[in-house]
Amino acid sequence: MKLKFMKYRKLSYWVAAILVGLSILSLSVRGLNYGIDFAGGILMEVTPVSSDYTIDKMRADLSQFNPELQSVGNNGAILVRVGLHKGATDAEQNQRVTEIKNILGNKVEYSQVQIVGPKIGGELVRGGILAVLFSFILMSVYVWVRYRGGYAIGSFVSLCLDFIIMFGFFSITGLEFNQTAIAVILMGVGYSINDKVVNYDRIEENIKMYHKMPMDDLIDLSVNEMMRRTIMTGLSTILAMVALYLFGGAMLRDFAIAMTFAVVMGTFTSIYISNVILYHFNLRDDTK
Repeated sequence: MKLKFMKYRKLSYWVAAILVGLSILSLSVRGLNYGIDFAGGILMEVTPVSSDYTIDKMRADLSQFNPELQSVGNNGAILVRVGLHKGATDAEQNQRVTEIKNILGNKVEYSQVQIVGPKIGGELVRGGILAVLFSFILMSVYVWVRYRGGYAIGSFVSLCLDFIIMFGFFSITGLEFNQTAIAVILMGVGYSINDKVVNYDRIEENIKMYHKMPMDDLIDLSVNEMMRRTIMTGLSTILAMVALYLFGGAMLRDFAIAMTFAVVMGTFTSIYISNVILYHFNLRDDTK
């Protein structure tokens, strides 16, 4: 069965417009839920002295600080993250460390204690923004060098949508936005660009083979021919994310959720944005 993707090209524009609109609105109103990496906070690596003192008991003891706890390594070590309010002074940061140590007492041994202050958090924010902008510029350059005409415009527009919708996803869901989130966005957009390149290459090949086939039928044919590859690649990635979500611990669940969305979003923008835009161009002139 051959799916008629171009039949719903107008609907795809509306869906894309709604997603972008919701993303921009949420970013303007809600903003991003910055994690300790960006907002500042306390990071401790501790090891319980007794096996009876589990991660759940530690979470209950520190519940007033709303901590993030994650088991690390094979020696029972636990990573403790506690956020601080914006503009916390050095004295307040040190006081919070003292309070945590008083609660944990002699039930744990400390491997490391780090305080991420507002200055360091601001530097990490700038570094993350630069990483996103740098990757966007490099991907844009690649798109314009690799393709011409409609291909370049289609891939560039979908690239912009990928970035906007990914940031909007973190804003709408309230998932913690940290250095891991930056990595997810870059990996997700990279996945999306790769999928677009594969589809575009097949469309270029079919244009040379089917000189008189209507453009909507030719695009549908190309997408259907690559559908098995698209499904298998996306499904294998999603299955890996499901495993991370189930067995990777609390700290990896946000990563798994965001990466799953990135795969679905990248597939959508490949089929229903970048390819649909090609419909409005004379691709046979672009391939000469």
